[in-house]
Amino acid sequence: MTSSWKDNVVVLTGASRGIGREMALQLAAQGARLALAARGGEELEELAEECRRRGGAAVAIPTDVADEAQCAALIARAVEAHGRIDTLINNAGISMWALFETVTDLSMFERIMRVNYLGSVWCTWHALPHLRAARGRIVAVSSLTGKTGVPTRSGYAASKHAMNGFFDTLRIELTGSGVSVTVACPDFVATEIRERAFGADGKALGTSPVHESRVMTAETCARRILAGAAGRKRELILSGRGKLGLWLKLLAPGLIDRIARKAIAEGH
Repeated sequence: MTSSWKDNVVVLTGASRGIGREMALQLAAQGARLALAARGGEELEELAEECRRRGGAAVAIPTDVADEAQCAALIARAVEAHGRIDTLINNAGISMWALFETVTDLSMFERIMRVNYLGSVWCTWHALPHLRAARGRIVAVSSLTGKTGVPTRSGYAASKHAMNGFFDTLRIELTGSGVSVTVACPDFVATEIRERAFGADGKALGTSPVHESRVMTAETCARRILAGAAGRKRELILSGRGKLGLWLKLLAPGLIDRIARKAIAEGH
């Protein structure tokens, strides 16, 4: 991994918290040159400073990926700061936790799609000429919910299914270009995404409905994603449960539905 990321220019969205923050710190320790994007400017600048202390070059670029103009500006500023782009990691995301029939604010579905799916599309489109020139990497941080439905996550699952379909298609289109496309599908990870997830009323939950101590750490998830991206892997299923589940879905899809329902009910 060290040789893969030394002096590699990485644009990372959703950088300020959770998996994104861990990826930023691990990349910095390996000497990457980072363009860090998230909405919170002060928090992002603190992360950039920490990345510089760890040996990386880092610039903070406050960005809301739900706005195409801001995605375009992010890519332009990254190139201005570092001269090129070698890797784009589409990590920004937002979730929900509510049964569909209980939802009272449908606007969350548009916001989730704009952040998770369209933000990735827009960043990728604006970065693609630079990535072609560098024969670089595209990394999409999706989810196991991009592979199968999960109760209480309907809008989130839809956005992640869209991400998987888009990046699987793009990978085929880029055959022979030298640009790799890696789609990572984590299971539950201990991050703040659930506290910030939309509830039925469209407001942040504030507390996590998951037993966070029982799920994968953000540090482990980030390390596995970066290792897979360094090796230009096609797809990363990051848990044994996830790998087993995909096989079971082919053989017994009804069983997977019951497992998903039970996992959500028990918070793990």
